[in-house]
Amino acid sequence: MYLDDLYNNPQATADVIVEAYNHGVRAINLVNDSNLLEAYDIAAEQGCKMKVIATIGKSDVDYLNPNYEVAKEVDWDEDIELFSSYDCPLMLVDEFIVDGYDWRLTSKILSEINNTGALSGLVTAFPSRTTDLISDNLDMDLFDFYMIPLNSISYMMDINAFNASQRQEFVDRVLKLNKKVIATRVLAAGVLQPKEAFTFLKNTDYVDLITVGVAKVEEASEDFSLLKEF
Repeated sequence: MYLDDLYNNPQATADVIVEAYNHGVRAINLVNDSNLLEAYDIAAEQGCKMKVIATIGKSDVDYLNPNYEVAKEVDWDEDIELFSSYDCPLMLVDEFIVDGYDWRLTSKILSEINNTGALSGLVTAFPSRTTDLISDNLDMDLFDFYMIPLNSISYMMDINAFNASQRQEFVDRVLKLNKKVIATRVLAAGVLQPKEAFTFLKNTDYVDLITVGVAKVEEASEDFSLLKEF
């Protein structure tokens, strides 16, 4: 249903983007996907021009059982060239590259992003494990942002539980990087209600930006209207 109603229907996706724009959203996270880019172009033609936060090196590997070697073969330089033609102040290296721990490749991609004049960052699906490795393996001057999954139930995070002490340990680990933090998967793939998710995030003073995924016009209206209250 998702494929038919949204992904394979750029106009429907554009309608969601327009609704988000009408509720104050001025930035969108895009990957190099023809359907998604067509949808954004349709929305932009209707006046919904946003800042693009691009994810570089997105691949089709299985999320639950990723093949990191395959992920490294993605044409990431084509992505950089593509998004350089957009109003794209920030490009992020995809999680399947970052979490593959080929630090030489990650450094190369970050350097190429920086050469475009855009800011750069990393995405991880493993905010505990990967965070501990970054400072020993990367030049910390290469990137400015760090996107991590973050929600109150630690869903899709590499943390077994998320009680008070574990949360503080997690925060301390992330803060040591001294990077701007982008929170993703804040709704825990729909497990959390938006009000519950936004209340949790309101009390996390180390988060600089959040991403919220919406799949319907009604969701965009409800979620972003509610978000204004926080």
